[in-house]
Amino acid sequence: MSQANLPLTPDYDAWPVEVWPAEISHDERLLTLRWQDGRVSRYHSVWLRENAADDSTVNPATRERILDLSALGGWPSIADAALDEQGALVVTFAPENRTLRFHPGWLRANDYSNIEAPDAPLVPVTTWTGEQMAEPISLDAGGWLSHTDTHAEDDPQFEALLQDALKAVLGYGLVRLRNLPTEPGTLARIAERIGPMRDTNFGTLFDVKAKPDPDSNAYTSIALPFHVDLPTREYQPGLQFLHCLENSVEGGQAVMADGFAIAEALREEHPEAFATLTRVKWCYANTAKVTDYVWFDPMIKLDDQGRLIEVRIADFLRGPLMAPFEDIEPAYDALMQLQQMLKEPRFAQRFTYRSGDLVIFDNRRLLHARDAFEGSTGHRWLQGCYMERDEIRSRLRMLWRAERRRRGRGA
Repeated sequence: MSQANLPLTPDYDAWPVEVWPAEISHDERLLTLRWQDGRVSRYHSVWLRENAADDSTVNPATRERILDLSALGGWPSIADAALDEQGALVVTFAPENRTLRFHPGWLRANDYSNIEAPDAPLVPVTTWTGEQMAEPISLDAGGWLSHTDTHAEDDPQFEALLQDALKAVLGYGLVRLRNLPTEPGTLARIAERIGPMRDTNFGTLFDVKAKPDPDSNAYTSIALPFHVDLPTREYQPGLQFLHCLENSVEGGQAVMADGFAIAEALREEHPEAFATLTRVKWCYANTAKVTDYVWFDPMIKLDDQGRLIEVRIADFLRGPLMAPFEDIEPAYDALMQLQQMLKEPRFAQRFTYRSGDLVIFDNRRLLHARDAFEGSTGHRWLQGCYMERDEIRSRLRMLWRAERRRRGRGA
């Protein structure tokens, strides 16, 4: 069969047909579709009607829904259905008496009847310890910026590298790009290829180096314990980028740990402490000369399935605990259990920044730290920025969409 005359889809037509429909059956409220590989999919009539792609359902310019189901005059039901000669599903809906076509590749990709976890992540999450992963996943990004400052969507080499980088961040929490230029501002050019940066009181781009009159421990040469950045915000940044422009000091080794792996170990080895840290809200405070950020949240946050979604660990950014009286001692007992676990060598991944390295990591999952360094022995200059998790998920979906479009064209 040919895809040339297949109907549009609600989300930009990037759905090559890898398996064709074989036959259908239906009643008023349910349509069953059997595919040529034997898979059976079921679709409710109301779901099909709301997700059609015609101009009574979506705005053809924006692809955003304009349909109001309650205005149809009754529950959308299936009056008739068939497969046409192009392999598209054709459904006539009552009470409208409207006939609509559905793209088989799109139907297969959005087969909710065969999905065990509709909210599964784009990339499976893999927790790790320093014993399992001694250094970040590293990719050679030399020449990435040499030819253009655009997104270079039609550059297969760029797309492949970016896909690998984004999947590493989503799956493992971090990635290291190597051999990038070391000019100030390079980071902005790279970040903008992924999505918009997040501005904070530290600026859109910030320089991490020892300086006089610092407003953060990061701007000194002292050691930094494991932490996430900006837990003092209602919505702490999802991603952090750190680009090494220069590093010639003695010491200052970077240390990373998977906060999800630590939290899972705490859940297994100290379940009461884990439960307490998911329940008690701690005070996170950053009180500076011109700003005063304060937020209250648990150190470990779970979704409704009990899966880890966030850690807020940063001892030097905690204010006084303002919890119910009876929670104070259990909370500190749980905190000390966690602090002891953070010291265990099994979790730590240690590496030295090399000029031209860029590390991108999930700031709501990964904990980062730094050894003290001797400033008189050289210079250590990292440039950083923040971004939201949404941006890399969006960017990865766009890369996949471009891939699907090429496959659909037979490229």
